[in-house]
Parts: sequence; structure tokens; C-alpha cells
Amino acid sequence: MSDTEFDIIVYGATGYTGRLVAEYLVNHYGPRDDAPKWAMAGRSQDKLEAVRDEIGAPADTPLVVANADDQADLEAMCARTKVVLTTVGPYQMYGDNLVAACVSTGTDYADLCGEPAWMAEKIAEHNDAAKASGARICFSSGFDSIPFDLGVLMTQKAAKERFGAPSPKIRGRVRAMAGTFSGGTAASLGATMKAAAKKPGIINVLRNPFALAEGFEGPGQPTGMVPMYEADLDKWAAPFVMAPINTKNVHRTNFLLGHPYGEDFQYDEMMLTSPGEAGKKMAEAAVEMMKNPFGAKPPKPGEGPSKDERENGFYDVLFVADGPGGENLHFGVKGKYDPGYGSTSRMLTETGIALLHNNTGGGVGTPGAFLGEALVDRLQSHAEIQFAVEN
Repeated sequence: MSDTEFDIIVYGATGYTGRLVAEYLVNHYGPRDDAPKWAMAGRSQDKLEAVRDEIGAPADTPLVVANADDQADLEAMCARTKVVLTTVGPYQMYGDNLVAACVSTGTDYADLCGEPAWMAEKIAEHNDAAKASGARICFSSGFDSIPFDLGVLMTQKAAKERFGAPSPKIRGRVRAMAGTFSGGTAASLGATMKAAAKKPGIINVLRNPFALAEGFEGPGQPTGMVPMYEADLDKWAAPFVMAPINTKNVHRTNFLLGHPYGEDFQYDEMMLTSPGEAGKKMAEAAVEMMKNPFGAKPPKPGEGPSKDERENGFYDVLFVADGPGGENLHFGVKGKYDPGYGSTSRMLTETGIALLHNNTGGGVGTPGAFLGEALVDRLQSHAEIQFAVEN
């Protein structure tokens, strides 16, 4: 793909999150010598022109018109670039043709997918063909699931340095978060629930932490769905709405890398409340919230927070790794900006740029398996995300 017209095409650039991706490329890379050659893509020339002007992109920024329902359009678009970054979801509704087009043209692909049943389907359909064409299909390249996928990867690196072996059990704990989930996340959950009503087998995929590990079945895993007091942290832990997708990606990364965490590895995710009775009540309330995590009026695709809300958002995730003698290691991942929009748009963009600079084999994978520490370095240098041992 060295002779392609572009390095990156942002597909869905007229949508809320796609616009943020394009805006980040304009503001962060601008005319720099190392800036990728990129283009904005979507269904409407007029909308692309309007967004280009609104975000302050140069007037000569290339625009590509391609319809998600037109396979020929998508294949022609993919043939012009090394990487496609897509924000057009829910992916189970709009992503089939684009994944197929990237696989057939050998084009790298990254998205923001948090739809495990669809991802399992695409792995079965395209993994072998993607390996043959060299296309890297990189799902979940935003808040689903980069801080968690790469957080576990780096925690295990620190565990090996400290303990001499990987940790057999890691807890991911969201200590604090300010921001909103994206309208795309809400729409994806809704689409998944509708699909499960038609295909009951999807429920088994959603419940199985190894659903993306292509037949591998590891040990029993903590559910993360029962409130619990964690004495070592002096906090109550409650269910975390993103855990069902993040845990699957963590186990897929372990699987794809040849189980460097061990075949007996256990992992779960929860969010921390506070100590005492107040923390317990908050944790119990979170169980009820899991039944309808986005409330009566969920955000809609194309809607999102203001610039101030995005820039004042943040997240703080703790990983606790068990050691062989009862000791443990604490590792933190902290991100600036709203997790569902401001930070996610940066993560997706940096994933795309990392794909440009790191040559690995094709297939359907994860940011952790394809890029690992190379992406960690980019996120720390460019996206204001910190990865660090804490004790």
C-alpha cells in the first residue's frame, strides 16, 4: 500500500465523533513535516465541505464521497489509502461492507466498536482473509477498550519486572471519571439488544469473557456484577458498564499474543465508589443502573457535549495485579478529556498513525495485539494519557 494517495481517510467525518477526529488532525498535526496525508470521507459532498470549513481545515483538504451501502464506493475509497478510521456506527448496522472492503484491498482499519457479537462474527468471517491480504482490522480503538487493553498489557510488563512472572489475576478499577458516554455507544447497545432478541445465541457471546478468543476457554472469571467491598482499597466496587466489552478485548489480546499473561489468567473490571455504608448503597444502586445504563433519554448518534465539557473531562483507572507472595502491584492509566469523545477521538487517530509506522501481520485484532507499547508511547506523547506504576 506504499503508493496510495493517502495515509489516512477519516470515514464519517461529518458525524459528531468523526468531526473531532478530523479536527484533531488539523489542530495537532497541521502542516508538520511528519503529518499524515489524510482525507475526509462521508456520504455528502456538501456536508463534507461544510465541516471542513467549520473545523478550520485547509481549503484543499481532500474530500471523498462514499456510501456505506455501496460496496464499489467503499472499495474505491479503501484503495486510495493505507488506513481507514471509521466512526460510522452502530457497526453491526453500517460496518459490514467497509470491513469487507478493507480486507479485500489490504487496507488497515480502526474503529470504535463496542459490539462483541458483531466483532465475533467478523473475526470468523474475515480473519483468514485479512491475514492473506495484510489488512489489520483493529476494533475497539477508543475508550472501548484502549485504556483497559493497554493498561493490562503494561501492568503485566511491570509485574514481570517486579515478580519475575506475569500476574495470574488483575483487577481493573475505575477510580474516577468525568464525562459522558457517546451516542454511538448507546446506539450500539440498543442495536445489540435488538439483535439478541432475534438471535438468542448472541446472549451467550455477551456473557462469555472469551467470546473473542476463537474457541479458547480459560478459567472461570469474576463476574464483576456483584457489589463487593475491597479491603485492600478500602472502597466498595460496583458493576462497570463497559466491562463486558473490555474484558473480551483483554482476553483476545492475550490469546493473539500467545498467552503471555498465562492461559489461567483472570481479569475483571468494576468501578470504585467509597468506603462505608454510603459506598455500599452507591454500589447497589449501580446494579440497578446496569439495567438501563443510559437512562430514559440516551444520547443520540451525532449529539455530544460542548467543547468545555469535553476538555474538562477525565478518567482514572487503577489496575491491581496479584503477586506470588500475596503482595500486589498498582498501575494507573489516567486520561485527560471526556472519555467518550475528546479522548476517544485522539485514541482513534493515534491508533491510525501507529498503524502507519508499525508493520505487523494482518488479521482481525486489537490495539494491544497489533501495536502494544508503540501505541502506548504515541498516546503518552500526543494524547495526554499517562501509564505508570504507582507502588
